[in-house]
Amino acid sequence: MEQHNRDNFNTILIIDDDFVNRKILAKIFSDMYEIREAANGSAGLSEILTNRQKFCAIFLDVVMPGMNGIEVLRHLKKMKIPEKIPIFLITAEYEDEMAREAYRLGVMDVIIKPVVSYVVRRRVKSVVELFATRERLHTVIDNQNTELLKQAERISELNRGMIEALATAIEFRNEESGEHVNRIYFITKFMLENTEFGENLSKEEINNIAVASIMHDVGKIAIPDAVLAKPGRLTKEEFEVMKTHTTQGVVLLERISQLRESAMFDYACDIARHHHERWDGRGYPDHLVENEISPWAQIVSLADVYDALSSKRVYKKAFSRNKVLEMIWAGECGVFNPQLLDSFFAVEEQISGIYKEEA
Repeated sequence: MEQHNRDNFNTILIIDDDFVNRKILAKIFSDMYEIREAANGSAGLSEILTNRQKFCAIFLDVVMPGMNGIEVLRHLKKMKIPEKIPIFLITAEYEDEMAREAYRLGVMDVIIKPVVSYVVRRRVKSVVELFATRERLHTVIDNQNTELLKQAERISELNRGMIEALATAIEFRNEESGEHVNRIYFITKFMLENTEFGENLSKEEINNIAVASIMHDVGKIAIPDAVLAKPGRLTKEEFEVMKTHTTQGVVLLERISQLRESAMFDYACDIARHHHERWDGRGYPDHLVENEISPWAQIVSLADVYDALSSKRVYKKAFSRNKVLEMIWAGECGVFNPQLLDSFFAVEEQISGIYKEEA
């Protein structure tokens, strides 16, 4: 006697209006599978809709009163049942047109009555095992894909952690709070998610830009302490040295091989180099004008100014929220895209909440 793993779904459904035909098929397969029967197309369709997860194969007669086999197939095709369960069409008269339509609708095989038991057993058993193997393979692939996604997320979190650690170390060297980079990340992400500046960006692109914003000042690692930590106003020569942190940032980022392979690399380089550019072309290092500056570099530039004014530093107290907004609107800290300012002021009240503890 052939054995079959009954721990899996292993029921065959026989849909045929002829009682004798149903019993013949049931006897052929009863030692291999559980058997359920339906005496017409409508009953068979109802059985499939109710218990589809039980069936490993379906036998479907062509000629039946009411809903015939081809009509049942059309319904099953719409529900994509033939993709999950092998269907065998049973017919006493083979017609090319009928067979073509049946195969088009997804049947695995057309079996001619009277059936030859040992032939149909082998054909059906092979197909059922093929479907079961395919399903197991899909499950394995799905599990592997899920695990790969989890690993990718862990790697992404680790990479972001290292990026934050590097950026925070630079902030501490500059005698600023390490929270600065976290606030820049939040403001950048919030602006892209809640204003027109992020309308054409995917969720993944927005996240990459936000993470890239953390590295906006990474080039400060190349600035001498005497300039970086100077409490007073910089001389003209010292300011020229300080300005090089934009280009030095790109040089440093290009030396991190893992980052070069990341989707955030281009964003990071652009932001590091251009977050001190100004709308009127009087920024540095490239004196870009208006929309020559990328939207993300514009946003980080504004976020950087907003955070610097709103936060306490060793050389100054935090300005009040009203004073910060007045200074930005009046252009006291640089010239920004008017459209960006409109968008920023529309959502600034929500952004300002991250400073409540410092106020």
